[in-house]
Amino acid sequence: MLIRVLFFGVLKELVGRSSETIELPEGAKVDAVLRHYSRQAPPFEAMLPSLALSVNQEYSRADVVLLPGDEVALLPPVSGGAHEPGTAQDEVRIVREPIAAEAVVQRLKLPEDGAAVIFDGVVRNNTRGRRTLYLDYEAYEAMALKKMAALAEEARSRFGVRQVALIHRLGRLEIGETSVLIVVASAHRGPAFEACRWIIDTLKTTVPIWKKEYFEDGAVWADGEPFPEEIRRPAGTAGEQPASK
Repeated sequence: MLIRVLFFGVLKELVGRSSETIELPEGAKVDAVLRHYSRQAPPFEAMLPSLALSVNQEYSRADVVLLPGDEVALLPPVSGGAHEPGTAQDEVRIVREPIAAEAVVQRLKLPEDGAAVIFDGVVRNNTRGRRTLYLDYEAYEAMALKKMAALAEEARSRFGVRQVALIHRLGRLEIGETSVLIVVASAHRGPAFEACRWIIDTLKTTVPIWKKEYFEDGAVWADGEPFPEEIRRPAGTAGEQPASK
């Protein structure tokens, strides 16, 4: 059976491509994909404990049995366009143009709101003492939008806020530009603050978006924050022996 495999961030550079199709025997598990690339690129094996996996845009375990045509994504820890809202109440987008923060805030606020809490994540000019020239963001877009929409919906349910805007930019970003904007509108400031903090902290560990930093003396993929334990890839031992297609 044929399985499509996607690579992101540092993994894309490690294997030299962003996607490919491999052939696996019927009944093979996700772990077979991992073993395939561990043999092809030995440095890949050292990264296995930090990876997360997805099958058809949902986080998955290594022991899940694959079906013909499945799409498997190998996800390094995430960094901290088309419009596709998560629900009728929330504004959830991935864009490639500059984010107009003030326009989003004005669009979200209603007379019944007592608070609009804003997180405006901007590109700074240095990282750990190295002068930053610019950043470049990439994402597993379809999955990232689904996860962002789920975050907005859960924030409303968990904290009782009225509405959420969650917008992330991809591509090249210059110093001072907004990379991610979160606006939470609520009747009261407390839930709005809590929801906004929870959204950005959770986004940084669960939404598949990666950041490459360009410095005067080179470029590196930003170290991602560890995936939560519930979605981190289990070690896995058994696996089939796939052949390249």
